[in-house]
Amino acid sequence: MKKIFLFLFTFSSLLGLAQVGVNNTNPQEELHISGTNSTIRIEGLNSTNNPLNLGDKENTRVYANSNGDLVLNNAPTNIEVLFNPANYLNDPLDTGGADSNQVNQTGVGSGYSQAGWPRQTGAGLSTFTLTRPAIVEINYAISYEIYKSGNPIDDYHARTAQFYVYLRQTGPAGAIVTTDYDGNPIDFAGNPGAMGYSGNFYTNGSTLGAGGGEGFDKKFYATGHDYIKLGPGTYCPMFAGILFVADTGGTGAVKMQMGGGDDEVVIIAHYYN
Repeated sequence: MKKIFLFLFTFSSLLGLAQVGVNNTNPQEELHISGTNSTIRIEGLNSTNNPLNLGDKENTRVYANSNGDLVLNNAPTNIEVLFNPANYLNDPLDTGGADSNQVNQTGVGSGYSQAGWPRQTGAGLSTFTLTRPAIVEINYAISYEIYKSGNPIDDYHARTAQFYVYLRQTGPAGAIVTTDYDGNPIDFAGNPGAMGYSGNFYTNGSTLGAGGGEGFDKKFYATGHDYIKLGPGTYCPMFAGILFVADTGGTGAVKMQMGGGDDEVVIIAHYYN
């Protein structure tokens, strides 16, 4: 009888306090745990009992659901890698049609040519899909070579190669995306849809030294980066390039091939709602 009375007294005392302290006698909240190294263990969330726990290799995020229960989630839902195919652009030279990857040299420094075609087409190979609005991060590295009549250039003329990336709707032959999710125009140097401008400047030659022989018969790479706000839809990243020379004397029909090496495009979505 005394034991029952003691239990009821203790239980009623806890209810009366309304606040519980662990390692302290003056709790400031309904549950207050003191100690600089204090931890809380919930065995229902450990790796043995919960398949969503990522184990001892990394931390697992804990969320509160609509009922206020503590639950686990697979991964953060605000960032997602949408697109990262291997060697994105076609490698063989293609000189005609919509899938051409050849750009003719110009002497005026204007007139970008759309060039380069996805090596493989399809979801995850040439397109990515957004299911909700996001800030989309675009990163790319594309290869290019310069030649004349199929041979490397050794005329020592200074040249500039410039590139940009743009998006098409649904696939590589779709309409160019010229406005962002808010209706703002996307444009660079009068080219609708252009983003992520990059460029290289160098002199080609056939001997080493100050003449620029390091550029003879080489494969070059250009990298670019940009952000765009997009709405739900399916998109395909494509490219345009320009090759121009300040002194056109004796240069002849010089051309540039885009995509002959390993090319990379990485698309990351940053969700905001």
